[in-house]
Amino acid sequence: MKYVLLFVETEQFMNDLDAMSQSERERAYQRVDEWFAAHSDKIRGGQKLQGPQTATTVRLEGGEPVVVDGPFVEGKEVVSGYTEIDVADLDEALRVAKAWPGCPVVEIRPVE
Repeated sequence: MKYVLLFVETEQFMNDLDAMSQSERERAYQRVDEWFAAHSDKIRGGQKLQGPQTATTVRLEGGEPVVVDGPFVEGKEVVSGYTEIDVADLDEALRVAKAWPGCPVVEIRPVE
């Protein structure tokens, strides 16, 4: 079964990352690289996304579509990347997500 893991950064996570020394930040990124390597047999794609300030949103509610600069919602959590995994079931997807060493929130969604 295929799932998408949405990696969500919080404001606190970004502040903590900014406060790290260069060597601490490199070690944090190394743990993420190790996670991808450890789960490479399940990963089918994914990307890191540019920051929310680069987003463009099209709102389709009501009459004419409205194009808005910025993310679709105002909030303190931002989807920063995603990966698609192919696993046996939700339990396996949960095991993979629980091992994620990066940002503090991972949303799991099945792919139709």
